[in-house]
Amino acid sequence: MDKRLLDILCCPVSKAPVRPLSRSELEAVNAAIGSGQVQSVAGAPVKTALSEGLITTDRKVIYRVEDGIPVMLPEEGIGTLQLRDFPAAA
Repeated sequence: MDKRLLDILCCPVSKAPVRPLSRSELEAVNAAIGSGQVQSVAGAPVKTALSEGLITTDRKVIYRVEDGIPVMLPEEGIGTLQLRDFPAAA
C-alpha cells in the first residue's frame, strides 16, 4: 500500500491512524474467519478471508483491503476483541 495513502487514512469512527496488518495478525484473523467466529461491527458474519488489511494503531478495529483499495466503512470494520488468538502488540 502506498505510504502517502497510509499517512492520510484513519478510522472513520475513532480517527485513529491505521497501519497494515502484520503477517501474524492476518493469519490470526483469517483463522478466526475460517472457523466462523468473526462478525463485522454491524453484526454481519465475515465469511471471506482477507488478502490484506489495515488495523487501527490502538489495535481495536481491522478494515479489509480489496484489490488495493481500503474499505473504510464503519459497518465493515472487524473488532479485534472478538478474536481470541489475536497476537499481542509487538
